[in-house]
Amino acid sequence: MSIENVETLVVGAGQAGIAMSEHLSKGGVPHLVLERHRIAERWRSERWDSLVANGPAWHDRFPGLEFSDIGPDGFAAKESVADYFVAYAEKIAAPIRCGIEVTSVRSHVGRRGFRVETSKGPIEATYLVAATGPFQRPIIPTVVPESAGLFQIHSNAYRNPGQLPEGAVLVIGAGSSGAQIADELLRAGKPVFLSVGPHDRPPRSYRGRDFVWWLGVLGKWDAETPPQGKEHVTIAVSGAYGGKTVDFRRFAERGMVLVGRAEGFRGGVMSFAPDLADNIANGDANYLSVLDEADAFIARNGLDLPQEPEARKIGPDPRCVSEPLRELNLAKAGITAIIWATGFAVDYGWLKVGSFDEKGRPKHRRGVSEVPGLYFLGLPWLSRRGSSFIWGVWHDAKFLADHISMQRGYLAYRPGMQAKTKSPALAGG
Repeated sequence: MSIENVETLVVGAGQAGIAMSEHLSKGGVPHLVLERHRIAERWRSERWDSLVANGPAWHDRFPGLEFSDIGPDGFAAKESVADYFVAYAEKIAAPIRCGIEVTSVRSHVGRRGFRVETSKGPIEATYLVAATGPFQRPIIPTVVPESAGLFQIHSNAYRNPGQLPEGAVLVIGAGSSGAQIADELLRAGKPVFLSVGPHDRPPRSYRGRDFVWWLGVLGKWDAETPPQGKEHVTIAVSGAYGGKTVDFRRFAERGMVLVGRAEGFRGGVMSFAPDLADNIANGDANYLSVLDEADAFIARNGLDLPQEPEARKIGPDPRCVSEPLRELNLAKAGITAIIWATGFAVDYGWLKVGSFDEKGRPKHRRGVSEVPGLYFLGLPWLSRRGSSFIWGVWHDAKFLADHISMQRGYLAYRPGMQAKTKSPALAGG
């Protein structure tokens, strides 16, 4: 079988792969993007039906194209987001091949580059960008066994309330996915129990500006590392129903039962940590801290933004918070389904290059691997807080494309070239 040679191979044609393609093209770097399914497939087939983007359309996009079917302050539906990336790939003439799965990547021995095995034959590449994103392997804790007879799915397999059996639902995880799914089920008339762990709970908007705007002007998108102790704290924010602040107290007022972090399961009984009140209080503190910083920014810069005193009113704790359940007999509570909104793990089993820590996480600096020629893109905190967001991945891709161009320049250098170029880095274009 003949081996195809590609200078730069990008694996994945979601937002990360498309952004990478744009910047490589601008830098004159020959490349190919491989996608095992369709462009932006996860937006279409691994999200629930009613999902919308968590940020408004003016913010959650690439600089070169606006959404055609929604206003700048609206929240794009998942199909619109997928269509947007298809349109963007066409706009930049991205060299994407769909329906090709990368099964393994190994470094060459004694020479630079990689041997890439795919479902359509081998490819050799000098540079390789893993742009498969952070949502690779759903995490379902081994807490409730299949023998319990409950319908159990991860949030990536949830589609709509009609998918679930009759009865109450326990949603475990109160980040953006868990909170939105629990809210949808409650609106559909389902009895809902929601397990709430540690979280940040920012305002959807404040004083006429969206949450994403405040993170921008306050410099929080540019934070290079998570705050101490909050490396894995989830964020409860939603663009659903026009964009509303997630308020767990209001969920409870509407009939949802809040419980603490799920701890274990035995004999049909789920146990919960005694942390619910603290988790709610800490979420409130995070919410109020954003308002405080926003007010200070407005005063410091003399901005004319409307006062919003109602935003600071936080109601009393509902009974399920002040007198939390520590144990719940699922059968007696009528619970027939559990939705695990418990996040994802990366899965780079196909990368046989030894650039990972003991937990399987890539070793890199701003996406530049310790393995020469290997790059990672689209991961949370790749370079800063905004790295896994649509606009953030676009900027990270530019950095990586520039790095590849610089390396091409060094490798292209030959003695006597100084008169033709100012530096080896410029030789790559």
